[in-house]
Amino acid sequence: MQGTKIFQEKLFLQFQLSERVPEHNFYRRLKEVLDLEFLYKLTCPYYGDSGQKSIDPVVFFKLCLVGYLENITSDRKLISHCSMRLDILYFLGYDIDEELPWHSTISRTRQLFPEAVFESVFTKIFELCVSAGMVAGHTQTIDSAPVKANASMDTLELKVPEEDLEGHLREIRNISHRDKQKPLRQSKANKADKDQQTLSASTKELQAIKRRNAKWAKDQDARPGAGAKGSRYTSNKTHYSPTDPDARISVKPGKARKLNYLSQLTVDTANHVISDIKAYHADGKDSQHLPDIVKRVKQRLWKAALVWENCVADTGYSSGENYAFLEAIGLKSFIPAHGTYKGGPDGFTYHEKEDYYTCPQGQIIPFKKVFIEKKNNTKKKEYRGSKPLCLDCPVRTACLGKTAQEKKFTVTYYRSEYERNIARVESNQGRYMKGKRQSTVEPVFGTLTQFMGLRKVNTIGIKQANKCMQLSAIAYNLKKYMKFIEKRTKSGAGAHTLYFSAKNTFYKVINMLLKPFKTPEFLSV
Repeated sequence: MQGTKIFQEKLFLQFQLSERVPEHNFYRRLKEVLDLEFLYKLTCPYYGDSGQKSIDPVVFFKLCLVGYLENITSDRKLISHCSMRLDILYFLGYDIDEELPWHSTISRTRQLFPEAVFESVFTKIFELCVSAGMVAGHTQTIDSAPVKANASMDTLELKVPEEDLEGHLREIRNISHRDKQKPLRQSKANKADKDQQTLSASTKELQAIKRRNAKWAKDQDARPGAGAKGSRYTSNKTHYSPTDPDARISVKPGKARKLNYLSQLTVDTANHVISDIKAYHADGKDSQHLPDIVKRVKQRLWKAALVWENCVADTGYSSGENYAFLEAIGLKSFIPAHGTYKGGPDGFTYHEKEDYYTCPQGQIIPFKKVFIEKKNNTKKKEYRGSKPLCLDCPVRTACLGKTAQEKKFTVTYYRSEYERNIARVESNQGRYMKGKRQSTVEPVFGTLTQFMGLRKVNTIGIKQANKCMQLSAIAYNLKKYMKFIEKRTKSGAGAHTLYFSAKNTFYKVINMLLKPFKTPEFLSV
C-alpha cells in the first residue's frame, strides 16, 4: 500500500553531533589535522582586558575558510549556510542548539586583525604542506590576474585640480556626456584622501588623454551600448573611485574597463601549492612588483629549509633590472623578453670586451654615456659615431636618413643579462619551463577565481583585499593537502613502507639468532 510520511518534531533526549558526521567527511578530517591554537597568543594584543567577549579567533578563521571552501563571499550567506550543515558545525566546534556569531562580527574581526596575522596563518598552512612532502621549492612560477574590487564604475568621480575645475577641464580635456553630469550612482561617502582626489597628471599626459578622448567622444553617445558600464573612456589619471580609493581602473583586451586589484600569485611546480599571494594596485606593471615578490618567497622557502633555483614567469615580468636582480641573488630566470627588445641595430656587431659596435661597413660605433630614459624610467647606454666616419659612407642615406649627420642609437644597460636570459628561455629546459608555467600557475588562478571566492573581493581597501586573497590561498592549500594525504593513504604508500621496514627488521633478528650457528667451530662438529 502507499506510504504516507508524517513529520512530528521530537525532543531529543540524547544527540551527539560527532556520531552524525561520517568519518570520511571532509570537514571532520580537516578538524583533525588543522591546528590553529597558536592564534590565541598571536591575536591577544588586539583585544582589551575587560568588556564583552568577542568571537573566538580560531572560530573566526575557520568560518572564513569555510566561506572560501564553499565559494561564498557574503558574510550573511555564510552564517546562514553554516547553520544548516552538521559537518560544518562540528568543524567549528558548535552544537546544533548553539547560535553562530552574527555576520557583522566577521566583518569587524576581519578589520581588527592586521595583514600579518593572516600571513602567519598562510605560512603555517604552507609549512604543513612542506612537512607532507608536497613542496619541492626549486622551481616557482609567478603570474598575475585582476580581481574585481567592491566598487562600481558608475560611481567614478573626476579628479579635481587645485585651480579652477571647470575651466581647466574644458581647456585640457574633451569630456564625454556622462562626465559632464553627476555620477550615475552617487557614492554614500567619499573615502578618498585629498591626494587621490587631486589631478596630478602632467600637461603632456593630459594632452595624450585629450587626443584619445577626442576620438572617443566624437560619436560616443551615438554608439551602441553607450550607456552601459565601462562604455566611456576613463583613466586613473583623470578619475578615481570615492567608494574604494585603492581600486584602480584596468582593462583586458576584449573586455570593458573595471575597478580591480592585481593579485600576484606564486606557485610551486611540484604539487601546485601556493607559496605566496598578495594584492597590488591594478595600474602598476608586473615587472615593478617582481623584486618584492621574490624577496618574500625566498624568505619563506628559506625558513622551510628549501632551496629556490628557477624563477619562471611570463613576458609581463621582463626587464633588465629584474634579470640583473635575479642573477644577483642566485636565481635562474626563465622570463621571455619583450618582442621590442633588440641587442642593437640590425646588421651591427657588438664587441662585449671593448664595449662598442661595428657597422656593416666595418666602422666602430663607440660607447658614449649611460642615462635614464624619462619615458619609461629605464637605464640605457648611448652609442654614437662621428660625422667624418659617416660622411663618405656608401649607405649613408639608408642608414642615417636625410637629416642625421652621424649614427646614434641606444641599447638597454642590461644587454648581457637579456642575452643570458634569452639563451635559457630558448633552450630545451626553457621550453619545458614554459609548459610547466602554463600547466601550473594558470589553472591555480582559474580555481581561485571560479571556485574559491576570488572572483570579487567583498571588502574595501587594498589591505582588506590582501586578507581576502590570503584566505583564498589558505583554503586552496588546505584542500590540496587533504587530497594529498588521502591519496597517499589510499595508495597504501605508508603500509608498503611499513611492510618492508618490518621485513628488514625480521631478517636482522633471524641473522642475529643464527649467527652462533654459523661459526667454524659449530660447522666442524
